[in-house]
Amino acid sequence: MLNGADPIADALGALAAPPPTGLADKVFTAWLAAPSRLGEVFVAFTGHGVQFVRPAETLHGDIDAFAESYRDRFGRPLRPAARAPSGLLPTLRGRPATSLRLDLRGLSEFERDVLTATRRIPAGETRPYGWVAREAGRPRAVRAAGSVLARNPMPLLVPCHRVVRADGRLGDYMFGSAHKEKLLRDERVDLDEVVALARQGVHYLGSDTTGVVCFPTCHNARRIDPAHRHGFRSVGAAVAAGYRPCRTCRPAADATSA
Repeated sequence: MLNGADPIADALGALAAPPPTGLADKVFTAWLAAPSRLGEVFVAFTGHGVQFVRPAETLHGDIDAFAESYRDRFGRPLRPAARAPSGLLPTLRGRPATSLRLDLRGLSEFERDVLTATRRIPAGETRPYGWVAREAGRPRAVRAAGSVLARNPMPLLVPCHRVVRADGRLGDYMFGSAHKEKLLRDERVDLDEVVALARQGVHYLGSDTTGVVCFPTCHNARRIDPAHRHGFRSVGAAVAAGYRPCRTCRPAADATSA
């Protein structure tokens, strides 16, 4: 023993010392409850971004059920967070923030591509599942893209409610079709017109003044004067009539149906 130092006491003291900064973040994922357009939601997030969102209603308000669901998927425990990450609260209310980051680690490349493509669909517009598959780089994997969205870890933040069936119907939604319809109507999607057009076999709208053909909910399509609006069953038919696909909503030039 030198200068009164006790190596045993020093070792015991080291065991009681605070953990290194950031160690807890490597073990736990932060979570909090926040208001959203679907009511209260539980949100889990890491230092890389938001990773998991579920409406409290679907879990009967049970945070333990949320924690178990998160742990089953991502393998980490949760701990309460002091504050929300930047951009989360406005995005949950329907005002997307560019500062919001998503943590897509742990997902396959295809899953990441599907979620990234879906995130690009603007509020007030819809796209068919085939569009998502094509934008994700696998145009034939329409059902696989649908399966990814059925397990979307971040609904509202990745707006899978804006992905609809090719025939104009809404299709499934993980929290029920009523919620999907409400979200879309709140975003001012004219669902009644989309359905009416689909019944007439119209899945795309073209403007004879611009020579551009769009999905019916594209903001460019909504600006077409009725006197200059023409409906098409397929993009191919529109192209044959002299139209070009919209560079904004990007309907597939080789599509034969919506």
